[in-house]
Amino acid sequence: MLDTLSCLERFAAAARKHADLAVQRVSFDDPAYVSVRNRFSSTLTETVTCSQDGGFITSWGYRLGSADNVEGAAARLAFLLAALPA
Repeated sequence: MLDTLSCLERFAAAARKHADLAVQRVSFDDPAYVSVRNRFSSTLTETVTCSQDGGFITSWGYRLGSADNVEGAAARLAFLLAALPA
């Protein structure tokens, strides 16, 4: 069984590597999520969850990638939030 909390912790760490992204919150409530925003915008924010199959999903249902490629999923989020690459 996939450890979704561990996946979200790894996703948060990968998102922090992008200079323009700020991890606002990592919540282990039900459902667990990571809240990320563009450091230079109060409106460019996103909440990401991890599904049981290991997919990172935005609050509006876009699949960023899988737990097999956490760095790639964080890079897609950076692109969506208009952040510079890591």
